[in-house]
Amino acid sequence: MAFGKTAGCLILAVAAVASAAQFPARHEHWHDHCNGILTVDEKGVRFAGPKKHAWSWQYRDIQQLILSPDEVSVMTYEDRVYRFTGKVPAAELYALLKDRLDQRFVAALDRATSVPAWTFPVKHCGRKSSEGTLTIGADAVIYSTPAKDGSRTWRYSDIDNISTSGPFQLTITTFERDRNSLGDRREFNFELKESITEATYNAIWLQIQQKNGKIQR
Repeated sequence: MAFGKTAGCLILAVAAVASAAQFPARHEHWHDHCNGILTVDEKGVRFAGPKKHAWSWQYRDIQQLILSPDEVSVMTYEDRVYRFTGKVPAAELYALLKDRLDQRFVAALDRATSVPAWTFPVKHCGRKSSEGTLTIGADAVIYSTPAKDGSRTWRYSDIDNISTSGPFQLTITTFERDRNSLGDRREFNFELKESITEATYNAIWLQIQQKNGKIQR
């Protein structure tokens, strides 16, 4: 009986850890910073810092949240961006946020996909170009690169469309907000280091359209 009680306590403890994450963070100001505690749980995101540097956002009040290995960035509907840096528990936060935030969640990191159906060595062409690997799997599309904050993990609901202009080019249009244009879409243009056949592209396009619900299986 005593063993049963102990096991029950352990199960409850694991569940509690899985529903919230809290860690020391630094709020980056324009010219300086302050220290505090950032909490992410089922209710939203909170930062407890010094006077006038304490905020609490419900998920519905967040316009976009970007999670990277060393930063959490919160954009509100006032178009203000709050940046928090530190030893970010990225894996734990990803698990917390992926089912609580919709297309407003940007995972600027690479997470393992269960069954990688297609993998391509690529160059991401953009303001900050980088090289890496594009993986299209059963549950996500992942761009993995050593470039700082360059990686992405897209749930299929995060992808609006995919297109190509030739066998060495692939464009993924996502619902990530483009800060430079204030648009609600962002295109990621990839130069493929190996050509893609028309049949492979058609299979990828169909999988993405089915996964995000635009085409019924």
